[in-house]
Amino acid sequence: MRVCLMIEGQEGVTWEQWVALARTAESAGIEALFRSDHYLGIGRADGAGGSLDAWTTLAGLAAMTQRIHLGTLVSPVTFRPPGVLAKSVVTVDHISNGRVELGIGAGWFEPEHEVYGFPFLTGRERVALLREQLETIVRHWTGDASVQPKPVQKPHPHLIVGGAGKPGTVESAARWANEYNTTGATPEVCRERRQVLDRACERMGRDPATLPLSLMRRCIVGSDDADLRDHAARYVAIYEPGGSIDDLLRRSGDADLIGTVEQVAERLRAYESVGVTRVMLQHLVHEDLEMVDLIGRELKSAVE
Repeated sequence: MRVCLMIEGQEGVTWEQWVALARTAESAGIEALFRSDHYLGIGRADGAGGSLDAWTTLAGLAAMTQRIHLGTLVSPVTFRPPGVLAKSVVTVDHISNGRVELGIGAGWFEPEHEVYGFPFLTGRERVALLREQLETIVRHWTGDASVQPKPVQKPHPHLIVGGAGKPGTVESAARWANEYNTTGATPEVCRERRQVLDRACERMGRDPATLPLSLMRRCIVGSDDADLRDHAARYVAIYEPGGSIDDLLRRSGDADLIGTVEQVAERLRAYESVGVTRVMLQHLVHEDLEMVDLIGRELKSAVE
């Protein structure tokens, strides 16, 4: 099981915090830093939030890091024309010397579309747009000689399709992607989604082993019980003010990765046993660099 970091940039992450997060993750040995591609805050109890643009942020981080991979989970197809998105990814690929990954999805958060003037479209229209954009992006990266420069990575940057195991995203992933990412899923649900991916690959004559399944999930981890309660208290203060740490810990089921290093590692091994090969851990307290370091130095080595 490979362990990565996932930051929800729309929850008011400042540029200074982005720099600290990227440098801490890299020094701790974390493989990749992913960020959401939203413009409006979603989760904070105080209603604060808002986001720096995902791809210009990643370009800045690419210039000041050396090893860590950088990417989105996921860029909605409604935000940018496919030629613009393809060009943005290639730009970060060159700045980083081949360390960029593109996560792409149909989009779902209607309020940010209203505020920023993006057409939201119907679900069916967004899924159709996803198919069209994937084809265009891959063609710009690997074909069309008039589109230059090409990516540093060959044949192209790692391409992730995000979804909940529905036919529209699964079929697109089986046709174009290097990875399928899902969220909010227990091990049992991940087993089912792995089977759905397998069948889609087989229909297209693709070896299912070439389309790995990854998981994005909220994570609060501590080195021991006392350390866990400290990190959980920081989360509650921002997202559930007035709430109970004990309540948070009690309701952390299979879908949430909340516990000590040993407990979270055990849950990750359960996901690995049903076909999940990589996890993107949602870290929601952005100033808590100690937990980032713990993920890289202890949790990662416990499951890889």
